[in-house]
Amino acid sequence: MHYIEAPHVYDGNEASLFLAGGITACPDWQQEMVAKLQDLPLVIFNPRRSHFPQHKDAAREQIEWEYSYLRKATAISFWFPEETLCPIALYELGMWSMTNKKMFLGVHPHYQRIQDIKIQTALARPDVTLVHTLEELHRNIRAWNGAALYWPYDGY
Repeated sequence: MHYIEAPHVYDGNEASLFLAGGITACPDWQQEMVAKLQDLPLVIFNPRRSHFPQHKDAAREQIEWEYSYLRKATAISFWFPEETLCPIALYELGMWSMTNKKMFLGVHPHYQRIQDIKIQTALARPDVTLVHTLEELHRNIRAWNGAALYWPYDGY
């Protein structure tokens, strides 16, 4: 595994996974997922920074990094925790649901908008399986990884 945390730059083109989902006011689920995937030949893009800078351009830099690496990633994994609504992740899920990019979707059973995600995803991307634990999400990613190096992504 090769780990890239915002705002670091990655110029390669290996199979990669973007960890989309809650960052603010929720547990650091990204580090848990990274630990579970560390033995896979994937590049992991993590938007959650160990230290977020406090300068006027920090938000713009973060948004631009996420925008770029969501596009660069071979696949996107979404996790919606129970602690927060995750409005940006909802926006990103909606945007990427309208493409053919490989997606993994996990929603905590007590997430406040779970029904909306279930219905919208079933309509837009019936090929995406919705799971309710990080362990299930991890298993789905691990099962896909065998095809990760060969998965033909031809645009968004």
